[in-house]
Amino acid sequence: MGSENGDDGLRRRGCSCTKDDFLPEESFKSIGNYFKAIKETPSRFIDRLMTRSQDSVEIHDMKARSGHEMKKTLTWWDLMWFGVGAVIGSGIFVLTGQEARDSAGPAVVVSFVVSGVSAMLSVFCYTEFAVEIPVAGGSFAYLRVELGDFMAFIAAGNIILQYIVGGAAVARSWTSYFATLLNHKPDDFRIVANSLHQDYNHLDPISVGVCVIICILAAIGTKGSSVFNYIASIIHMLVILFIVIGGFIRADFKNYSDFAPFGARGVFKSASVLFFAYIGFDAVSTMAEETKNPGRDIPIGLVGSMVLTTVCYCLMAAALCLMQPYGQIDPDAPFSVAFSAVGWDWAKYLVAFGALKGMTTVLLVGAIGQARYMTHIARAHMMPPWLAHVNAKTGTPINATVFMLTATALIAFFTKLGILADLLSVSTLFIFMLVAVALLVRRYYVTGETSSRNRNTFLLFLCLVLASSVATAVYWALEKDSWIGYCVTVPVWFFSTTGMKFLVPQARAPKLWGVPLVPWLPSASIAINIFLLGSIDAKSYIRFAIWTGVLLVYYFLFGLHATYDTAKETLKEKMVLQNAEEGNVAADNSDAVTLDH
Repeated sequence: MGSENGDDGLRRRGCSCTKDDFLPEESFKSIGNYFKAIKETPSRFIDRLMTRSQDSVEIHDMKARSGHEMKKTLTWWDLMWFGVGAVIGSGIFVLTGQEARDSAGPAVVVSFVVSGVSAMLSVFCYTEFAVEIPVAGGSFAYLRVELGDFMAFIAAGNIILQYIVGGAAVARSWTSYFATLLNHKPDDFRIVANSLHQDYNHLDPISVGVCVIICILAAIGTKGSSVFNYIASIIHMLVILFIVIGGFIRADFKNYSDFAPFGARGVFKSASVLFFAYIGFDAVSTMAEETKNPGRDIPIGLVGSMVLTTVCYCLMAAALCLMQPYGQIDPDAPFSVAFSAVGWDWAKYLVAFGALKGMTTVLLVGAIGQARYMTHIARAHMMPPWLAHVNAKTGTPINATVFMLTATALIAFFTKLGILADLLSVSTLFIFMLVAVALLVRRYYVTGETSSRNRNTFLLFLCLVLASSVATAVYWALEKDSWIGYCVTVPVWFFSTTGMKFLVPQARAPKLWGVPLVPWLPSASIAINIFLLGSIDAKSYIRFAIWTGVLLVYYFLFGLHATYDTAKETLKEKMVLQNAEEGNVAADNSDAVTLDH
């Protein structure tokens, strides 16, 4: 058992494929051990539910389980362009057309502002955690420290879903723009399997090939990927500049005469889907372990990339709706078709090329981020520790990279973009809401220091913030015209946040960089993320519930027992080490006394 917690074991068998690489824990040594563990599930679950990790454990102990260190090669400049490369992809080049035509009209610009504000609030929350806990685990590590193992696992499952589904959506969009570049329809490059359901019967072999190439690039090394991403992102920004300038030159302001044809409900529904266009910045937080100066580089890189992205999105959306009436916008390749419609047919090839560049960098940065998430999840033994191995030569988690991109390729091969985007938004908004909650917990509660009175007051206000946010979202979803409910839910949120600000002292101050305006900023992040969740269709929640059910089955059959055994073995090793150190000290003191005599 000791080997999975120490460097030597993982270093020796990092790339093998024995049983101990996947299930090395005591509960899986024999059938008898496993049935005994199953019987102890209730007590083990309570233990894991109540246990929280520590900053030092995530930063030092967990990293040691990968066998080798990741190389610190990144600066704020790398992170900013990774952020731009991670975010600007199929969300703007594909979903803008869908949402402008079907849900928001020209007011899709407002939808981008709403989802951008929500994303920026989440960026601030992520940034403080990434500076304080600079590890590859991202939000999984942050939630393990503040909300405990069980909530971290639920988030981990949704993080995995977010990256696999997000990568699959971008890979399928890649095929759409590649087809446009060659003057073809996307389905010309897809295989129709009539025996499958209509949402899964357009098989996409090109998306699989793209995933394979990205896998190779991500496995080679982070700095090399950074250089490729930087060059591709510069080209991408030049194409975006052309789209904005060209769009405004060919603008017809009559297209804005009916600015919000679907009303406020359409704007917020679009905002919940367009949030997909902003995801990816969390991948940058997973690179904290490879950053030279996290305290300086992460805030500049993350916030800078998000500001640049939001400005680009709003300008591009405005240009699109000015060029073409919203009802005529093409849902698959909106910008290319819009330029053709205004007489610049040649421009569609430039736009398609830029979109392909953007989607390629999104896939690359996503591949890097998802592999690092999986690595840290495997370090905690919530997934097989074989996935935690870091290659000595490249300094990258090759096993996790191959595993995640294989899953991405399989999903991309079968599933249509619309299904992927809706499911992804539920998962992403849920995780971002949890990170905001975790930040409040980090600031206002420290075990052993916060008094019972302050803890209970804080929990009361936090529950009121969550309840009022959920009530607002539900009321929005159920009531089409009435506004009376908001007169109750919004003041409850406001006074709960005010009470937290003035009646509960902060228990911890950030060491290097902190989120401003606490608790207002994270509380607003909670409210906006939950509100956007209320705008998503019921089918997406059914898929989300099914996925969560699968996660719980896996957790109670495997993950719970693996993490329980690992935690107990680690504690036992620390006790042995502590006793040995105390014994050495006692021996030294005894020798000193003998010499004195």
